[in-house]
This record gives sequence, structure tokens and C-alpha cells, in this order.
Amino acid sequence: MSILAGKFREAWRRISRIDVAAVVLMFVGAVFYWMDRFAPLGALAGFLKFLGVLAAVYLFFRFIGWSKSRLLWSLRNRLIVAYVFIAVVPVLLLATLAGLGARILYSQLGGYLLYDDLQHRVQMLANGSEHVAAAISAMAAGSSEEAAERVISAQEHAVYDTDLPGVTIEFSADGSLLAKVAPGVNRFAGLLQQNEKLLLVALRSVKTPNGLRVVFFRMPVTPEFLATLAPDLGPVQLDLLEPFTGGTRTGVKYSFGDIEYQPSTIISARSRTLQPAERWLDPVVLGVSRFEAVSLRRDGSVERKRPVVALFSARPSRLNARIFTSLGEFGGVYVVLFGAAAFVFLLIELAALVTGVVLTRRITRAIADLYQATMYVQAGDLTHRVRIERRDQLGVLGESFNLMTSSIGSLIQEQKQRQRLENELTIAREVQTQLFPQTFPCVPGVNIEAVCRAARVVSGDYYDFFELTPTQVVLAIADISGKGISAALLMASLQAALRSQMFTPGSENLSTAELVWRLNNHLVRNTGDDRFATFFLAVYDSSRRLLRYTNAGHLPALCVCHGETHRLEAGGMVLGVVENYQYEEGSHVVAPGTLLIGYSDGLIEPENVYGEQFGIHRLEQAAIRVQGAALRAVVDSLMSAAEEWAGTPEQADDMTVIVARLG
Repeated sequence: MSILAGKFREAWRRISRIDVAAVVLMFVGAVFYWMDRFAPLGALAGFLKFLGVLAAVYLFFRFIGWSKSRLLWSLRNRLIVAYVFIAVVPVLLLATLAGLGARILYSQLGGYLLYDDLQHRVQMLANGSEHVAAAISAMAAGSSEEAAERVISAQEHAVYDTDLPGVTIEFSADGSLLAKVAPGVNRFAGLLQQNEKLLLVALRSVKTPNGLRVVFFRMPVTPEFLATLAPDLGPVQLDLLEPFTGGTRTGVKYSFGDIEYQPSTIISARSRTLQPAERWLDPVVLGVSRFEAVSLRRDGSVERKRPVVALFSARPSRLNARIFTSLGEFGGVYVVLFGAAAFVFLLIELAALVTGVVLTRRITRAIADLYQATMYVQAGDLTHRVRIERRDQLGVLGESFNLMTSSIGSLIQEQKQRQRLENELTIAREVQTQLFPQTFPCVPGVNIEAVCRAARVVSGDYYDFFELTPTQVVLAIADISGKGISAALLMASLQAALRSQMFTPGSENLSTAELVWRLNNHLVRNTGDDRFATFFLAVYDSSRRLLRYTNAGHLPALCVCHGETHRLEAGGMVLGVVENYQYEEGSHVVAPGTLLIGYSDGLIEPENVYGEQFGIHRLEQAAIRVQGAALRAVVDSLMSAAEEWAGTPEQADDMTVIVARLG
């Protein structure tokens, strides 16, 4: 997380105020663009969108500049980019062009199929009107015109009802409609938009012995009719348009020439669904086609080229099947062969690209490795080695570089190791010095003296004492696992946890077992598995002369009084190993003048020339001998007794003693 934060801060420092302003403007422009899609926001929104576009262009060129300085700095990257532009970009452009061309082709093919089927229905109406016109024109004079028209109409329905369900045939002596939609001619067939309805119509005027008659074939364009058009297409929708005269815009706006239109009526085939894909590469193709209809306005005027927009979707597989219908079963073979050839060509192109990239990497890898190695050396890392893959001149150069850095690194590593150890010990010693108490508690009847004599620079022992209440004093001694800074940090954590628990309101009423239990859980949860500590905690109440204690795996403290000693052993195992371990609390009524001695293993483990340890028993005897002396003299005497037993001033381990006179 810190690495990401560092990279973010570094990137933020390199961003100028202009870049920040450009990002803000681009974001604001995008928001206004999104909002303007639902409701027009006026000129201010347009200006902000324009500024957003300018900001996006600026950021694009800034990114190009950054990529040139960062990505193209490496020779290998430059060659790879060159291969990409030579091999990949042309293929992508050709593939994109082919995809766009295919979509345009399929869209136009779908529009053609829809137009062809619609015109086929119109032509059927026109043929029917011609048949009827020829029949009524041949009627004999004086025959019943109405009866003949009924017979002819019934015959036409029998012929066309299958392909033109819902068609109506009317006869009239009024030629005004034909004169409006097709002035100067005696026939018309096409689309007629009237009162927000779309019709397929065929009009034919004919002179009969009884006068002028107009044959009117009419077929309403309904969702059911659309469901029968162009079965190779998916869903089909027709948008009937009306001129846009201003005001609130509803739906999509269409522009044809200088005239803007908006949808007035939408006719959609609800029962049509898109065919399922026949293979994985069978996307949906959307198409838009335009038809022209004659529009009869409500005021009686006529618009002869009112656009009608057709929206449809289709599958390329169905359109391909329609294209190759004439070839029968062999039509799909050509499609498969074309796809296989395209796939083979793509594999060849990819192989050429991979070959170029591999050759480039082999050429530039040695240079890149040497440069990277110099960066490691510049950063102070002399352990990095150049890969030697070939025994050419560059390989020999890399080997010489490795030998040079190896010899220099060995010398520097030795120096750094010595310096690191010295610094670590110095820091640990300073931390440890600050952890030991600097003042003595002022509790009546209690005097304390403590000494920690480290075997080396840093000690692994810890002691502490402080006033809990005006009549209570806390004494603690511990032996921390490990050495150096790690032990000092664990010591600091233990001291902080101890004082935090002891200074919490109400802690004077807690048992020492409860306090040690909390310290144990703290170490288990916040330290590693290899970290633990022996610990002895005692709370002495001078008003009751009662000493409460818990010993967590530490050497037993000694209560010395009237020539006798009492070992304080109640407690449990060491801290930091088992979570929620239940400790015991021990108590001891203290007689006046009792000497409480806490110590570390360094005081009892010194060995004489025969390999015998000083031991707790000899420590008890030495304490009994100096029981009545001053506390400082007691501490010095115990230290001297252990050193005299060892017969040498050198210490094998840390020696820590805390002595308290309770009386």
C-alpha cells in the first residue's frame, strides 16, 4: 500500500495545474453531455461540452508526450512499436475495414430484402387493380355494374387474401384521390400515409360504358402485416414521420434535406424475434432503410415524398444463406473456405509479428540487461548479475561486469554489516535506557533498588516499578527473547501494555493473574510466533502488608525475612505463546523488613571451573547474609557473589536484580 501511495504522490507532483484543470473540464463536459441527452440545457451546456472536448484533446496529446518519453525510451520498445506499426496496425485496419464493410453490406442487403418484399406486395396490389380495371372495362353496356363489381372483388380476394391478408377492394366514381396522389395519370401504386396510418394502395381509373370508375386496392400496414415481410430479418419497425415544427422534441430527430422530422407513429412487429446465432461469429447487424410514401395531410394537401424510416436487425448467417440460395448446399462451402483462409492469413501475420518481437528481444536484451545492471549499481545494489546467454562479445562484457560488481559488493557488504550491527546495538541501547524507570515510587514503607548489567551492549532483561496508589506499588521483571532492536521493541511494547493496563481506572482492584492474562493476549496477537517473554508481576499494598503476584515462567522471586526465604512461584507459562491462558495469583503476607528480590537467569547461571552453576540456593544464602544491609549493598553483594563463583569478570548473560525492602 505504501508503494502505491508513493507512486501516486510522485505522479501527483508531476501533474501541472493545467493538467488538473483539463481533467476537471473534461469531467464537467462529460456530465453536461450526459444530462443534455435527457433535457436541453441551453448555450452554457454547449459551451462547457466544447471546453470538455478541448480538454480531452489536450490530455490526449499530453499522454502521447508522456508515452514517448517513457515507453519509447527503450530501444527494444521502439523496435517493437515499429513492428506493431508495420505488421499489426495494417492488419487491424484491414480487419476493421472488412468488418465495417461487412456491416454496411449486410445492412444494405437487409434493407434491400425488406424493400423488395414490400415492393412485391405493392406490385401484387397494382396487378390486381389492373386485372379488375380490365374486367370492368369489358362489361357490356346496360349490365349491372354493382353485381359485376362484387363478383370481380370476390375473385380477387380469392387470389390475394393469402399473401395480402386484410386487403380491401373498393369501387368509386370519385377520382379526386387519384388526382391528388398521381396527377395526370390513371394509376398509382405505393405507400400512402393518411391520418397517422400507413397503407399499401393501388389506384386505377378506367372508363366504362357507364362512366368513370376508380378501383381502390388498400392494405393497412399493421404489426401482423410486418410479421410477414422479409422472413430472413429479425424484428422490424416502421417509424411514420411528421415535420418537426419546434417545441419539445420527443424521440429521435431525423433530417432529410432541409426538413427535420420526428416520429409520429411507430409500427412494430411484436411477434418477430431475432434468430439465434448459428456460430460464435454471428453478431447482430442493425440496419436503417428509408421508404417514400405519399402523405395526405388533414387539410387535404399532399406531400408526395414523405419519408418512412424502417429499422431492423438481422443475423449475417441468415443473410448469407439468402445470398447463396442459388448455390444450394454448396453455398455454405464458400463461406467456410473464406473464413478458413482469413484465419490462416491471421495466423501467418501473428507468427510474423511474434518472430519480429523475438528477434528484437534477442538483439536488445544484452544492452537492456547491462543498462539495468548499471541502474542497480547506481542505486547501491551490487548483487545484481547480468544474464549470460551467449559467448559473444556482449556476453564477455556482461561476465566482466559481473566479476567487477561481485568483488566490489563483497567489500561493501562487509563494511555495511559491521556498521549495521553497531547502529542497531546503539539504537537498542538508547531505547532500553529510556524504558527503565528513572525515579523511585514514593510509597510509605517501600524502598527499591535495581541494576541491569548487560553482557553486551544491549540487554534482553527488563524491569519496572511505579506507584499504583498512595499505598500500592507495582514491581515487574522480565526476560525478553531475542537480542538487539527486536528485543528492545518487544520490551517497549510490553512496558506500554503493562502501564496502560495498570493506569486504567479500577486496575488496582484487578488480580495480578487478570493483568498478566491481558498482557499475554496482547503479545500473542501483536508479535510473531518466535517472540515470547518470561514475566514476574507483583503488587504490594503497604496498608495491609499484602503482596499479590503472578509468575509467568520467570525464575521465582525471593522473599527474605528473619534468615528464611520464600519462593514466589504461583503463575503459569511464559507470555506470548498460548492465547487466553489462565494464570494463577499468589499472595504473601509480608513481615516488617522483608526483602523482595527479583532476578534474571544471568544471576544464577554463571558456572565455576567444574561446570557447576551458581544456582538459586546459593543466591538465597547470599541474600540471607546481607538481609539487613542497605539496598545498594544488597544488589552489589548479589552481583559480586555470582561473579566470584564464575571466577571471571566476563558475563555469559545479562544480570538483572531488583530489590525492594517492604516494612
